[in-house]
Amino acid sequence: MKILITGSNGMLGHDLQEVLKDRHELILTTSKTLDITDKQHTIDFICDAKPDIVINSAAYTDVDGCEENQDVAYAVNGEGVKNLALACRQVDCPLVHISTDYVFDGTARDPIDEDGQIGPISVYGKSKLEGEKAIQEILDKFFIVRTAWLYGINGKNFPKTMLELAENHSEITVVYDEVGTPTYTPDLAEGIAKLIETDYYGIYHLTNSGSCSWCEFSRYIFEVAELDVKVIPVTASEFARPAPRPSYSVLNNKNWIEKGFKPLRSYKEAIKEYIELIK
Repeated sequence: MKILITGSNGMLGHDLQEVLKDRHELILTTSKTLDITDKQHTIDFICDAKPDIVINSAAYTDVDGCEENQDVAYAVNGEGVKNLALACRQVDCPLVHISTDYVFDGTARDPIDEDGQIGPISVYGKSKLEGEKAIQEILDKFFIVRTAWLYGINGKNFPKTMLELAENHSEITVVYDEVGTPTYTPDLAEGIAKLIETDYYGIYHLTNSGSCSWCEFSRYIFEVAELDVKVIPVTASEFARPAPRPSYSVLNNKNWIEKGFKPLRSYKEAIKEYIELIK
């Protein structure tokens, strides 16, 4: 297939390239070559390229930054996604869109199904939900892939930050009352590669298996990395940040499993591989 990837220079974009390059023809774009907030440019670009499928891994993902730059958040995560959907409709190709656990409000206490009660509490979550809605209004052929707590080799992320802090700190405070699933971008990319070989269109939750708090995750990172760092638990309210986060956003990968796909490996197995790679 001819696959156009937006945000190809991002953390997930890099891993999508690795997973797909040997099997498909890739058209790699960045915000410099394809500005998805420019409607006509986006439509013209995709009509010229004539891809068989578009994977949108472009997004404004700075959760706190979104609170302070709301116009940018809605332009990229909302209008930009709408522009891609309009372009895909013109060339009659499916759109794969990467969305987020932050479209939920955090009040659930059990893993959340794809049809769970939506209710984003941050600008980031609200802007991502706008993108989801636009796709569903414009296209019949789409994969909306909600994922969570991403980390990988090519980008800023929580495990990398923890390991960097450990170089100069023997104690680190980490939030304990936010629970989710850390997800390794190479595993997510492999999952997307499988999904695009099908016509099982719809909304999917796709994360590594298991769940933890940020505090538990950081302790496990230090255990695996064999670092002697004391993790001091704090509440989200004590650790003041501009954007509110859902206190519980574990995603049940129900549709993925019902379609016959194998669950992604445990987040504990994935972080071991990541730490081994960056040592």
